[in-house]
Amino acid sequence: MAAQPKKQKKRIEEIRRIELIEAAHRIFIKDGLKGLTTTRICNEAGMSQGILTYYFEDKDEVLFEMVRHANRILMDEVVMRLRGARTHWDRIIAVIDGNFPESRFERNTANAWVSFYAEAAHNQRYARLQQLFYRRLHSNLASALVPAVDRAAIDPFVLGFAAMLDGIWLRRGHSDADISLAQGKQLLTRYTENSLGAAIVDRLQALPAVE
Repeated sequence: MAAQPKKQKKRIEEIRRIELIEAAHRIFIKDGLKGLTTTRICNEAGMSQGILTYYFEDKDEVLFEMVRHANRILMDEVVMRLRGARTHWDRIIAVIDGNFPESRFERNTANAWVSFYAEAAHNQRYARLQQLFYRRLHSNLASALVPAVDRAAIDPFVLGFAAMLDGIWLRRGHSDADISLAQGKQLLTRYTENSLGAAIVDRLQALPAVE
């Protein structure tokens, strides 16, 4: 019986940490990293001032966990679509669709990620999260391409794919009218088709996906 209060306390701490991380994420989507102050995070979470440093070492830890949370949301979108893929080509389309979730392809979200990329240039913890995203992207694409594409050709393809992906999100943040969701997906799909060539695309479309 003596252990129960400790378990309950730990559970409450986990809930409070999640609430603060989710509050930080809502601010991040609205105003980017520049809008993330300790006061705003606590107010958004409906908690008293100073509570943040009780559950986290400092604000930087909250921001790090918030970016991990935001990255996980996108990764989960990709994983969900990969599960429904029937061919290797479907797996590539799943990666494209998962990186452009309809509910999140809007200007504030795009600008929030632009602010993160800018910060990652001189913040090693953010840079590691960014590299984790690119490694996962590489892994997901490589798993679809390996049966039909030489391994030596995969790295340059993925580099171009990632550059297109980042560029489309950057353009989306520039203006509400510059690029639509459909246009973004179409651009990346056409890049993929043109880079791989019709013969490889046909082969990928014929290869059944294997979990």
